Amino acid sequence: MHNICRPYTQEEVFYLDTNSESNLDTRGVPIMGLTSEEVRKRIDNGQTNHTDISTQKTVGQIVKSNLLTYFNLIFLILTVLLCIVGSFRNLTFLPVIIGNTVIGIFQELRAKKTLDKMSMLNAPHSIVVRDGEQQQIQSEELVKDDIIILSAGNQICADATVLSGSISVNEALLTGESDEIKKKSGDGLMSGSFVVSGQCYAKLDKVGNESYISQLTAQAKAMGDGEQSEMIRYINKLVKWVGIIIIPVGIILFCQAYIMNGETFKKSVVSMVAAVLGMIPEGLYLLTTVALALSTIRLAKKQVLLHDMKSIETLARVDVLCVDKTGTITEPGMQVTELVISGRCGDAEMDKRAFVHLLADYSAVIEDNNATMEAIRAYVAKNEIEKGSRTLLKTQPFTSANKYSKVSFVEGDYMLGAPEFIMKDRYEEISGEIEEYQSKGYRVLLMAESGEDSIGSVRPLGGISPIGYIVLSNPIRENAESTFTYFKEQGVAIKVISGDNPATVSEVAKRAGIDGAENYVDASTLASEKDITEAVDKYTVFGRVTPKQKQLIVRALQKQKHTVAMTGDGVNDILAMKDADCSIAMASGSEAAAQAAQTVLLDSDFGRMPYVVFEGRQVVNNIQRSASLFLVKNIFSLLMAIFSAIFAITYPLEPSQISLISMFTIGLPGFLLALEPNRDRIEGNFMVNVMLKALPAGLTDVLSVGALVICGQVFNLPSEDIATAGTMLLAVVGFMIIIKISHPFNKMKYGVLLINIIGLLFCGLFLGRLFAIESISNICFLLMVVFAFAAESMFRYLTLFVEKLSSFFGDEKNRRKIRRKIRKYNIFK
Repeated sequence: MHNICRPYTQEEVFYLDTNSESNLDTRGVPIMGLTSEEVRKRIDNGQTNHTDISTQKTVGQIVKSNLLTYFNLIFLILTVLLCIVGSFRNLTFLPVIIGNTVIGIFQELRAKKTLDKMSMLNAPHSIVVRDGEQQQIQSEELVKDDIIILSAGNQICADATVLSGSISVNEALLTGESDEIKKKSGDGLMSGSFVVSGQCYAKLDKVGNESYISQLTAQAKAMGDGEQSEMIRYINKLVKWVGIIIIPVGIILFCQAYIMNGETFKKSVVSMVAAVLGMIPEGLYLLTTVALALSTIRLAKKQVLLHDMKSIETLARVDVLCVDKTGTITEPGMQVTELVISGRCGDAEMDKRAFVHLLADYSAVIEDNNATMEAIRAYVAKNEIEKGSRTLLKTQPFTSANKYSKVSFVEGDYMLGAPEFIMKDRYEEISGEIEEYQSKGYRVLLMAESGEDSIGSVRPLGGISPIGYIVLSNPIRENAESTFTYFKEQGVAIKVISGDNPATVSEVAKRAGIDGAENYVDASTLASEKDITEAVDKYTVFGRVTPKQKQLIVRALQKQKHTVAMTGDGVNDILAMKDADCSIAMASGSEAAAQAAQTVLLDSDFGRMPYVVFEGRQVVNNIQRSASLFLVKNIFSLLMAIFSAIFAITYPLEPSQISLISMFTIGLPGFLLALEPNRDRIEGNFMVNVMLKALPAGLTDVLSVGALVICGQVFNLPSEDIATAGTMLLAVVGFMIIIKISHPFNKMKYGVLLINIIGLLFCGLFLGRLFAIESISNICFLLMVVFAFAAESMFRYLTLFVEKLSSFFGDEKNRRKIRRKIRKYNIFK
């Protein structure tokens, strides 16, 4: 599977080399890893971590999905029938079908090539021990029995067994249980889970297709293609029902024309093919495929990688955006601004110098390699503080649940983390000392000495003695304020969800220009799901949030019918990201978060988000608008077929005429309009929106052409004249809907309209025989003009009627009234 993650930096590689708990296995033998020869043998035997299961289509699958389709089979049958009866001029639809197929394949292959290139450049990496040395390689290049080093933020890439050290892992993505599980020497690790804290050496047992996550993914693929976006889901439903309807309708029309109306075999086949051809939305699926492929390529050029196409549409529909403070509002890096000795410090010899030496000892032995600890180590290195002589006993890494870490030296037990979680009920004793820093948006950590050993306990025990505070700062991103201003203008609510102190997060959010940032709450006070549900309505900023609470906040917003996007960069964000309608990860964060997300900002620039939303809106709005053009033809052809069956008349048009109308009033304008920039917010149901635009024009087509056919029979006009006049009438109504959906007009839209009018006139005047456009009698021409004017009024009033009807049923009060009447009169019982 193609997953994106951040490679280890040289500093992290060095840290893993020099600070691992132990490089000895359970027998006390140094861990040397496989030799180069052993690796080569395993590669030859196919025991690599490469998996055949991919979320992307292969080249063969792309060609097959575009070539071997149900409708292409129908088109092949129609082609054979037309060739049998010798109606070769009605094969004008073939170049369009072939062109659709070729363009679809080309654009999908182009998008695949772009994504594959980005995936290769940003492939997940692992640190492996081979020939006694550490190497950084792509995770797919690992082999069975390789020994890798895992630390906080890593996603476990293959099934493994811990050889040395200990880590806490979260298997929620596999088991649904969000508890952190301690793994020590001899314990098994499941691929797909991620490391929350600690560090260990692990030996790979099952790699590639044999791993647990690969088997799980294979089962999921066997059950279906997964969740689809609303747009794709409705288009697939439309295609499915059309595919079911066209067979019986085609048979009925042929039998009626040939048996009941006494038409020739050729005429019966041609009229049937025309009706079936009109009901097939041959360009709609291609339009969707091409629009999504082009959007993927444009986003890739902006350093935005999509793991899931669904996220394009979902982001365009988002009305609540949940963001973390660190890495999203602020720059990902942190720096130590100041060290402050606590006024409650009971150690008379503790001054800043002694405090720094304690920090040096602490940071040298703790396994954590998160942003906070990296900032402390950088501060120690910058000030050239040498490690002291304290003797290590045990360590307890930082976890998102506890929000502190602990180290036990022979000389004493020390804790470092969130002041509220370390001091608990005694927090008020020190709150006054740190409020000044928190009010300015600084993050404050407490270093404290524990009076008794609490290693391994869930919460620290009593006897806590504050020592000092580490004041850290995150510079706010330069484009943060403009980004959040944009979302405010677009009606997208922002919820800041962070593990930091709520007052600190609130201050940072204010400086970033987030509306309502002064409304904050400490999530540790939210004891139940009900409390969280009530809080999401009241507050903008949530501080001291646990990973499980982040997930519950997202779910609470979704229950209120919001479309929720979640951004994050750490393992504590993953559960919420998986539940959100759309998830966005920063590539500078943990590899586990990047693998879990649907969208990855490869340059970790949150300022890209407005562009991503623009892109989604352009795709969905334009497909929605163009889909209405395709649906007009389908509605007309289906209703005209029913009209023909009811009134026992032969379907009046020929396939070549349907092709002409489709080309210049549907296909070409649809594709051109789909390229236009469109930043309007998406509202409502996709299919309802499409139907509201298409239904008035489809009904106008049926009523006007149907009336023309009836009048033609009354005046005994030739069927060829009626077919030509009907074609021109359909063209007039087609341009009416193009004008309707193109408002407000601009130069591009005027150009699209003009190009298609000229194209239609050219084909009618110079290629008339090819498209069965004949010269018509004066009476027929007069009828066409009369019905064209009538069609304009009919289209206008039908549009107003449908809009009024939609407005009425769209009003919640009216819907409630209707439901009450249904219950009162026992309707449908």
